[in-house]
Amino acid sequence: MASLRRNLTANYIGRTWTALLGIALIPVYIKFMGSEAYGLVGFFATLSNVFGILDVGIASTMNRELARRSVNSELVGSQRDLVRTFEVIYWGIAISVGVIIILIAPYIANTWLKTQDINSTAALRAIQLMGIAIAFQFPGSLYQSGLIGMQKQVLVNAILIITGTFRGLGVILFLWLVSPTIQTFFAWQVVMSIVGSLVFLVAIWSNLPKAVHRARFRKDIVDDVWKYSAAIGVSALIGISLTQFDKVILSKMLSLKLFAYYSIATTVASSIWMIIFPFNIAIFPHLVQLHENNQKEEFRLQFHRSSQLLSFLLLPVSAILILFSKKILLLWIKDPLIVENAHLILSLLVFGNMLNGIVMIPASSAKAFGWPLLQTYTNLIQAIVIVPLLICMVYWLQGIGASIVWILINSTYIVIMVPLFFRRFLREEQKNWYLQDILTPVLAAFSICTFSLIIVPAMNSSYAILGWIMVTGIIAIITTGLSLPHVRNIFNQGWIKGRIKI
Repeated sequence: MASLRRNLTANYIGRTWTALLGIALIPVYIKFMGSEAYGLVGFFATLSNVFGILDVGIASTMNRELARRSVNSELVGSQRDLVRTFEVIYWGIAISVGVIIILIAPYIANTWLKTQDINSTAALRAIQLMGIAIAFQFPGSLYQSGLIGMQKQVLVNAILIITGTFRGLGVILFLWLVSPTIQTFFAWQVVMSIVGSLVFLVAIWSNLPKAVHRARFRKDIVDDVWKYSAAIGVSALIGISLTQFDKVILSKMLSLKLFAYYSIATTVASSIWMIIFPFNIAIFPHLVQLHENNQKEEFRLQFHRSSQLLSFLLLPVSAILILFSKKILLLWIKDPLIVENAHLILSLLVFGNMLNGIVMIPASSAKAFGWPLLQTYTNLIQAIVIVPLLICMVYWLQGIGASIVWILINSTYIVIMVPLFFRRFLREEQKNWYLQDILTPVLAAFSICTFSLIIVPAMNSSYAILGWIMVTGIIAIITTGLSLPHVRNIFNQGWIKGRIKI
């Protein structure tokens, strides 16, 4: 349990630092390069995610396999061969990704994107640099997944903090001293992608168990895990298509400046992933090991503890961002045009991300039980219905339409995927999960924030507005925590220890 707490703490520190740094620097990027250039930064994120499809479940499989093999004495000696096998495949994919992006760069720059202030030559060079950066950062995600499976999450986050700081602050220095252009921005991304992947490469090989023979590519390892990897890969293929299709369509039909507004809203809404993603990557290897050791009762308890703790962390922040989106954007960006175009999209995207986070524990538990196809089935049902709807909504309402569809996508996880999970696993826990772990804290968090929004007085001072939002958030966090039995127990233990110390 201590290692789980340590991993959770490390994940939150590492991911929060890098994500907040990226969000905080957006106004600086816009000041140096202009809002249209930031549209290319948003397109870079979309391109990275789209080509992440080619991962085909390999990184997730290595995470699970290293978690399994680290507690299985019969398999522990095969870890180095496992990493070498996946590494060879992954670097081959990475090189292919870079070549593909460079080859299609002229079409993207001259036909796909609608630029105004940036000329086609500058856009072409930027996209070519994107291809190189994506190719080199691609293997880094494999090594990260491996280290996480080995429970080296403190190390992973230390590396992320250092490289993320150099990536964010270094590019500002680069733009200031070299040239405030989009090509300069992406040249620095190439440098940091190379450095980041090399650091993670050294880290994982330094932490693998020593072996008498040299690590080698083994086809039998591929034969052993390909079904699990394929299931994860198919799910990821459909999932990435659903989550990135809106941005692909919008990048085609909107001007790059308007796409930048959507990208800004997307980036701020992604702050929710600072809560969801670190929690998931900390809890998943632990769930795998509990299942591998057949600790059924402990798994059941951990399922509810994790769900409640995630609700405590996720729901108050989501409620604040959804209900106070306009005020938060105005405090941060200080550009009324951007705020007017982005605040509603931000609220809708945050709500969709919140729904995604709510189902994270059942989804991770299904994978820990060895049933990754659950999410695949759900995503497949979504794709049949949602993709045509997404096309219609984007053409009708543009960014707002895409945001509404994002909410519908994540709603289907709650109404389809979660009931299917409980039909197969933890059948007796469904009612408690819905009512105790989810519904009660949702009502607590949103009731406080809604009441605060209704009674908020007119204020001209930015500090007063920020103070009101912060006080509202603190009250919402406390109220949400008190509505959850496991979090109440943590509060009580802390109170008792404090009294004893006094």
